[in-house]
Amino acid sequence: MEMFWYIVLVFMLCMYVVLDGYDFGAGIVHLLFAKTDVEKSAIRNAIGPFWDANEVWLIASGGVLFFAFPTLYASAFSGFYLPLMLVLWFLIFRAVGLELRGQIHNKLWETFWEKAFGIASLFLAIFFGAALGNVVRGVNLGMVENGVSTQEPHYFFLQLWNPTLDPMSEVHGIIDWFTILLGVVSVITLTIHGGNWIILKTSTSLNDRLKGIIFKLNIALSILVLVTAGLWQYVKPFPLNSLMGHAWLWIFPLIAGIGLVGQFWIKKFKKDGMGFLFSTMFILGSFATTVASLFPNVLPSTNSINPSLTIYNVAAHEYGLSVGLYWFIVAFILVVIYFIIQFRVFKGKLDDVGYH
Repeated sequence: MEMFWYIVLVFMLCMYVVLDGYDFGAGIVHLLFAKTDVEKSAIRNAIGPFWDANEVWLIASGGVLFFAFPTLYASAFSGFYLPLMLVLWFLIFRAVGLELRGQIHNKLWETFWEKAFGIASLFLAIFFGAALGNVVRGVNLGMVENGVSTQEPHYFFLQLWNPTLDPMSEVHGIIDWFTILLGVVSVITLTIHGGNWIILKTSTSLNDRLKGIIFKLNIALSILVLVTAGLWQYVKPFPLNSLMGHAWLWIFPLIAGIGLVGQFWIKKFKKDGMGFLFSTMFILGSFATTVASLFPNVLPSTNSINPSLTIYNVAAHEYGLSVGLYWFIVAFILVVIYFIIQFRVFKGKLDDVGYH
């Protein structure tokens, strides 16, 4: 049952990254590349019917984590307390920016909330990328100092940064040069993803310009992916060992590679959905590769005193996991029906003034 709920959790996180990821990307495009009110309106219309539903996947992931892996939930939510609070505030600001922007027709009011929406989207992309970097790097479980564990084996707490910004330091911070690099990769990835969603759902003049921007960003992303892969080897030696013994797992980096390479043909695609398909492949392939490389660990330990948290030593009791399966099936069917209806109602392009 631990494996089943682990797959469910990973699936939900993948859905969140893909679906709310294009919302973040659209917000970044809105902030940095949209020039006219028509272009900005088109971007908001492209995500308007979807963004709040997409966030449900994050809430559902937290619920599954709390139910199926309570020890991991307790460890992560205490250890990552500071960045989680920042993420919560940015999520609030993004939502408020979208909802309040049109309440008063005043240029200063509208500009302020537009910036709030864009800046919140940018920082959310950075923090989620940095969060992945922290998991990949590992944490000091038990708060070991001088070879002695000062806390319970599953407990840790991270300050926002340490003075050296060194991921290999004994005292870790949320922000170091490795997690910053992952944050930059996340921003570029989601900007491309959001740009592809805007191309898919709108017909504005912004689309042609976006294709050129995506092409250039994909060059930068390709370089950063290679750099990150090399530095990952330095921060966490032999990171792909888990893939070595299971040849079928190499399908994940293959999918990511196809998605990355496919973006270079963004200007030649005749169907607007092709770009979104390739950016989705890159996100899913990259995330799945990271998960597979860590398995069975869910939160690696950077010390030799306390063991890493795995899906087996953080899971709830077998009986509870079995009972929860029946409720999950019902909930999953309802979610699938909801999303089918939503995407059927809002299929096709959303025009400049918000009508479908």
